[in-house]
Amino acid sequence: MALVCLGLVGALHWAAFLAALPLFALLAVSQIRLGGGTSRLWPYLGLAAGLGILVVVQLPGVPADPALRYALVPLAAAAMASFAIVLTATWGDIGLLAVAFIATTILTELAIPGPRLVSAQGVTVVTGWVLATLFGRLLATSLPRAARRIHSIGRAHRAERQASEIEAQRRQGARLLHDTVLATLTLLAHSGVGVATATLQQQAAEDARLLRQLRLGGPVVPSSDEHPPEPVEETRLGTTLESVKQRFGRMGLEVSWHGTGQVLLPSEVLDAFLLALAECLENVRRHSGVTEAHVTITDDATSVRAMVTDAGVGFDLKNVDEARLGFKDSVVARIQDVGGKARLFSSPGAGTTVVIEVPK
Repeated sequence: MALVCLGLVGALHWAAFLAALPLFALLAVSQIRLGGGTSRLWPYLGLAAGLGILVVVQLPGVPADPALRYALVPLAAAAMASFAIVLTATWGDIGLLAVAFIATTILTELAIPGPRLVSAQGVTVVTGWVLATLFGRLLATSLPRAARRIHSIGRAHRAERQASEIEAQRRQGARLLHDTVLATLTLLAHSGVGVATATLQQQAAEDARLLRQLRLGGPVVPSSDEHPPEPVEETRLGTTLESVKQRFGRMGLEVSWHGTGQVLLPSEVLDAFLLALAECLENVRRHSGVTEAHVTITDDATSVRAMVTDAGVGFDLKNVDEARLGFKDSVVARIQDVGGKARLFSSPGAGTTVVIEVPK
């Protein structure tokens, strides 16, 4: 606005206007570059250009309309004061800013005709500089504090994520120990009744391998007699069920398999599905009082389901201890971790049914 007013015909001598024109251009460029980086060069040049304009329009012998000198107020109170926003970080910048402020205020008062010591326009200029300086100081102190808080939050988030990963690994290890090693130890505690010596030896060897994996911190997966885990994202269920069939066949539990096993599941979902299924069969073998179970596997477009049924002694669901790890953690929590669900149905003398459902 100051440039437009000074450019009116007769408002300012043409020589003074031409002298001020490149200073206005430098001031505009400095304003544009102000937010483009951290260099102090452009604020310094902008302040110099603004002071130069205030001097040029008041040079001796330069006739000008006194009313147009009021157009210099926005220049001094806004355009030049804006550089105070970025010049409050160091004491050197603050000192330079103070000098520029004093010079701007004096030159503005000299440009305003009248006998008063401080004009209303001078008050406007002072107010603009004070507000810009306070805002700049607020930014200089709050931004580093915000950056430190963001860094602290990020560090806390990383620590929480690491703790969650460690806890997930611990829970996985506890589940696997419960599903395999504890089952074998239970057999040994009962002198391996109903299980051949060779089967116990083979199962103990597999459990020893699992313990080594847990100790070394490597990926822990249940062993498979003939079909090792495939290094692909999806694995065919029919091939991996074979290891579960063989394991419980050796353990003396006769399992009748129904439905289809020829479906594909993501490897993580498949691991959870098989381990939960194996835990259900282990519960049948240990607690049902029968030696036969039925497993029915079905699937549709979105999910795979397994129903494990036995005609054993059953139990009252209300009397199940919530602290027991077996079903609650090795079945329900494991299936929920991959987005599935597990349901338990049982009553005394009527057997037990478990339905496991996982997404494809």
